[in-house]
Amino acid sequence: MSTGHPRRLIFGCGYVGLRVAHLWHAQGDEVFAVTRSVDRGAQFAQSGLRPIIADVTDENSLANLPSVDTVLFAVGYDRSAGIPIEDVYVAGLAKVLDHLPDSCGRLIYVSSTGVYGDAAGQVVDEQTPCDPQRSGGKACWAAEELLRSDPRWQQKHVSLRLAGIYGPDRIPRAKEIAAQIPIPTPGAGALNLIHVDDAAQTVLLAAAHPEPKSLYVVSDGRPVERTEYYAEIARSLNAPPPVYETADPDSPAALRAAANRRMSNRLAVEHLGLQPQYPDYRAGLAAILGA
Repeated sequence: MSTGHPRRLIFGCGYVGLRVAHLWHAQGDEVFAVTRSVDRGAQFAQSGLRPIIADVTDENSLANLPSVDTVLFAVGYDRSAGIPIEDVYVAGLAKVLDHLPDSCGRLIYVSSTGVYGDAAGQVVDEQTPCDPQRSGGKACWAAEELLRSDPRWQQKHVSLRLAGIYGPDRIPRAKEIAAQIPIPTPGAGALNLIHVDDAAQTVLLAAAHPEPKSLYVVSDGRPVERTEYYAEIARSLNAPPPVYETADPDSPAALRAAANRRMSNRLAVEHLGLQPQYPDYRAGLAAILGA
């Protein structure tokens, strides 16, 4: 579309989205960053981004969106806002689609491996049927369906089903392990992970590929038993082994642990060109914790 540097529009400049914004800006792209916060918009402007003050749940705020080469929808769920997750992930995406100019290029949707159900420890890939059990996975699945059924976007969208994202300032259970606070017994399920920098790089690959598939599973391709992962955190922190307690069967932790699946990143590696900088959790934790 562009004659000069590509133009990008990002909804959701959070843990992954902001990294993508800075990567695109660093290569000379014009990056529009949507935020609900005027203060955060000012911060974006100081770092060279072009802020747009808008809210995906407020149709009126989405008027006059720019025409861009790439749209990234990476909106996270803010529980403190008191809005149902479906209103953000599904209805919010629908409002954005309605207001994007027809001239916009590819749309990249950040989804989740939570769209799958329990696989009893078997390998899961893009062909595996979806059976989400939790609200976040159900909302992501509905958003994917929205893109697949929209005549304007079904041929020019890419959904990235991201495994559990970790990275600097986001290591699940690290604080509890360091303080010897009991954590819910994780069970024998496999944990599928992707370092935040590798997740951001995958977005760039999806934007740059001349003929991407419409769907990729994004993980480091090295599932790990949850107890092994927590033990490695303890070793990296020079802390005693983790302390466990019986999990409430209805808790999010128990529901996550009940979904035992091993994600395959083969398509992302072979077709999209993903080469994780952190090929497994040990490499990622060592870089973050300096072990």
